[in-house]
Amino acid sequence: MYLYILGLVASWLIYRWYKERERVPNKEDKYVYITGCDSGFGKLLATHLDKLGYNVIAGCYTEKGEDELKKISSDTLTTVHLDVTDSESVGKAAAFIRTLVGQKGLWAVVNNAGVAHPSGPTDWLIVDDYKAMLAVNLFGVIDVTLSVLPLIKKARGRVVNVASVFGRVTPFGGPYCVSKYGVESFNDSLRLNMAPFGIKVAGIEPGLFKTNVTDGGAMQSNLQRLWDRLPQDVKDDYGQDFYGKSVGILVQRFRMLTDSNLMKVVSCMEHAISAVHPRTRYLPGWDAKFFWLPLSYMPTCITDSLFRKMIPGAKPRVSSFQCVSK
Repeated sequence: MYLYILGLVASWLIYRWYKERERVPNKEDKYVYITGCDSGFGKLLATHLDKLGYNVIAGCYTEKGEDELKKISSDTLTTVHLDVTDSESVGKAAAFIRTLVGQKGLWAVVNNAGVAHPSGPTDWLIVDDYKAMLAVNLFGVIDVTLSVLPLIKKARGRVVNVASVFGRVTPFGGPYCVSKYGVESFNDSLRLNMAPFGIKVAGIEPGLFKTNVTDGGAMQSNLQRLWDRLPQDVKDDYGQDFYGKSVGILVQRFRMLTDSNLMKVVSCMEHAISAVHPRTRYLPGWDAKFFWLPLSYMPTCITDSLFRKMIPGAKPRVSSFQCVSK
């Protein structure tokens, strides 16, 4: 019986490997629009696809990002200024792309732009922290996608949205996981709605990779800023030594799981763009496949217990008004 099951699994894996090898033809005629190309995954994907012969349209937030990208790419790569939180900027970029691609349409959009800070205990945050991150990570994804969706329909192309494994499981507080859960839901609805038009929608769900988002210094600065602005009564709830003891532990544990090989993510993005039969979801990173994903299927009591041990938590004061059982 076990051999039979192993045979079925092996056959399915071989079939999937063979099926996923097939690539779409005429990549030199296809335009790919990528957001967040100033650094990290977006910049690496833009240069990678440029070398493969795609017509890349790289959305950059800064002039410096545009200039640096032009220096390391071919003349066929086009940069465009893009602030995904500004609908006017998104609209201008879409109008430029419409003129550039003409009747060919847009083969793919890759919504890569994202931020990870501020993140921290929920009661350290204010609603504006949530609004600022959702504006980039969720509403920016939706706005950019809708702005070019008619062009993707023309090409019967692809929408590739970068979510996160933290769109499946929530080990820490703040708006990051909230935004990524939203991207997952948007992906699911868009995939169903666009299937009749021949459009394929893929989600990239990376684990922890070494980028500006997971930089230990940035993480520490973020937590310091949040701690400094807390009212004294909240600091007292956590204890004055909480910040000093917790930050180092948190940064160290995240660093243990961080992968420096960004091409694992970029390869998944490329496959979602170029494969005749792309996957619905990609999970780059060993931590995503073998740690975070399995945890997302476990009972809540188990995940809560594990995360409380992994991530430093508060040890609240015992109020003098509380009854202590003997």
